[in-house]
Amino acid sequence: MLSGTVLSLVYLAAGIVALYVGAELLVAGAGRLALGVGLRAATVGVTVIAFATTAPELFVSAIGAVNVSTDIGLGAVIGSNIANIGLVLGIAALIKPLQISQTAMRRHVPFMLFAVFLLVVLGVDGTIGALEGAIFLLVLGGFTAYLVHSVNTNPAPAVDDPGAGDGLSLRDVALVLGGLVALVIGSRWLVSGGTGLLSALGVSDLVIGLTVLALGTSLPELAASVIGAVRGETEFAIGNIVGSNIYNILAVLGIVALITPIEIAQSTLRLELPALVVCTAIVVAMMGYGRRLTRLDGAVLVGGYVGFLWLLVP
Repeated sequence: MLSGTVLSLVYLAAGIVALYVGAELLVAGAGRLALGVGLRAATVGVTVIAFATTAPELFVSAIGAVNVSTDIGLGAVIGSNIANIGLVLGIAALIKPLQISQTAMRRHVPFMLFAVFLLVVLGVDGTIGALEGAIFLLVLGGFTAYLVHSVNTNPAPAVDDPGAGDGLSLRDVALVLGGLVALVIGSRWLVSGGTGLLSALGVSDLVIGLTVLALGTSLPELAASVIGAVRGETEFAIGNIVGSNIYNILAVLGIVALITPIEIAQSTLRLELPALVVCTAIVVAMMGYGRRLTRLDGAVLVGGYVGFLWLLVP
């Protein structure tokens, strides 16, 4: 019979693997379907790929909020957004400098800033309830409508990849469905293993969400962005992170808040939320300066993320 700690480690590892595999299947299927109907790379990254890689945060946050506490969900979202900026974009830029497209700077990045601003404004009183959740989802609907309008008025050129032009391919639909199943299972395992392990060590639910669960659910973004950087598809890498951070706040917290009110601790208002604001402001400034993220920028981002983790250690 396995001990509780060993069993938690097994669940944790299995959950991370299942989330990674599920997100890879989801990204592959959803991305091909989107390209098949003529979406631009930047738009695919900030919508389909971003939503697909945000699915782990959604499942983990919702399951954690219902079964454990809302600190799990809130910590997973804030921690994942900080990890996306500091760790994922940082590593991607270290691999290869990332060019920032005009589409991303003019259409997508401002919404990421606005989503963070909205979180601070609506969460400053210490609670995100059903009304705030509805506001998040309405803003998300407006963002999606804006992107659809942009795509309709600025259609993308035809895609040469013969595998991406088959419309609603049954194979790609199967990949999406298989990815969703793996994400559901992996989310349950990750929440169970992560909370069991760190709770046994006396770690709070919020720190569990900010560290283990945030890192675990950021693996799909890391995989997608690193693959994009290696292949030179920097629009996918940038769009993936910008879109994921938007969906994490507006979709994940919006849905969780409709399920159950999210209580924000004073420590979160003093440390984690300001850290998210600072990280977002820094990376936007880096993107705007020269329209690229250099390897030096990547090193600064990764170093900042390590410093953030150090501040979390009691």
